[in-house]
Amino acid sequence: MTLPRQTRPAALVVGAAALLLASGVSAPAHATPTHAAASRAAAGSLPAVTPVAETAPLFDDEEGGNANADDPAIWRNGADPARSLVIATAKEGGLRVYDLDAAQVQALAAPAGPGPDDAPGRFNNVDLVHRMPLTTGRADIAVVTDRGNDRLRVYRIDRSRPGGPLTDITDPAARPVFSADQAEINDQRTAYGLATWTDPATGRSYALVSRRHETTVALLELVAAPGGTVGYRKIRSLELPASFRMPNGTSWTPCAEPGERPQVEGMVVDPASGTLYAGQEDVGIWRVRADLGGRPELVDKVREYGVPATYDEETEECAAGADPGFGGRRLSADVEGLTLITESDGDGYLMASSQGDNTFAFYDRELEDDNEYEAGLRITPGSRDIDGSEECDGAAALSQPLGTKFPRGLLVVQDGHDGPHDGERTATNFKFIDLGKVMDRIDD
Repeated sequence: MTLPRQTRPAALVVGAAALLLASGVSAPAHATPTHAAASRAAAGSLPAVTPVAETAPLFDDEEGGNANADDPAIWRNGADPARSLVIATAKEGGLRVYDLDAAQVQALAAPAGPGPDDAPGRFNNVDLVHRMPLTTGRADIAVVTDRGNDRLRVYRIDRSRPGGPLTDITDPAARPVFSADQAEINDQRTAYGLATWTDPATGRSYALVSRRHETTVALLELVAAPGGTVGYRKIRSLELPASFRMPNGTSWTPCAEPGERPQVEGMVVDPASGTLYAGQEDVGIWRVRADLGGRPELVDKVREYGVPATYDEETEECAAGADPGFGGRRLSADVEGLTLITESDGDGYLMASSQGDNTFAFYDRELEDDNEYEAGLRITPGSRDIDGSEECDGAAALSQPLGTKFPRGLLVVQDGHDGPHDGERTATNFKFIDLGKVMDRIDD
């Protein structure tokens, strides 16, 4: 999750361009212009694809309803794939639903807080469950983390429903996911990242939910409630590390504002192996069993892994020291937007947004191959005044045919800096990319 540039805490600043280049660390996008330019130059050799459509811009200001694009999910209409939908979060702007032309077909507001001084609803991440058994019959549902209220929100999907395809079916008795009371909710260490999983052995469906500013990931079972609603109950939780032992014997903790721990947002479950992949933003990509059993393993690390840094209260930035060379080579913090691409033969890729250098990394999804890195990609400006994707927060891929527009599937990515726009307003939106062209580029 990336806050607006002017409010993002703990920006990593290295004192000299020579240090950055000598260490091999690509600068995050929030570093100084010299370092950002070096990072973009390193990413420039990667192949590129261009979007074919984009959604209308969202503006995170009062005039725009404090709407900020974040995370998409793709719902395939089995009866008519050309009428499939993209369901996407807009933070305080709630949910947006788009057709395959990237035109909006529905907007749903986030619920308000219980009182005028309480945190407002804020939709962070979204994922889908197919054919969830409800008391009124099976249904496809969209599950959303409401970070503002520390709840899960659940929406039934019905493409032909008058008034819009989504209907709120959240159990009114649903409790906060992590917080003990409203004061804790207002502190906003609340439900954040999200991935859904259906256990093939039992048929039960779950939501894996991370906690903002913490290392916690919780496993929640989704439960059918009266009247066709859906609630949830916590099964167990996992604490990922906040500090790491380096090969030279030192201990490293990612730099952040006081009291904040290295959080997780981007998550996805591979249903074939029952593996959860979780992006700890300033650390790297973890894999662990989706039931949160077993020992988590790091698939890959960000370049900044192990770089010592000190938080400066006055500048609200982290001043970094010399790079000891323990980081990875493919990801530049933050690591975000994890999604799976499944090929017809069952193989495929885990895709991750390397937010710091505006690229995407692709890993073999097969555990037997230890999730080996396979390729990198950029999403660059296309025709019809459609720009590329920068500082991507969320992504979703679906490799099944979606009518004549996307016969080989669709990739949707968030663009953290949509443009150009007049004036001082910062815009975000979602880019639609032909998944077939992505596969052609990374398989070259």
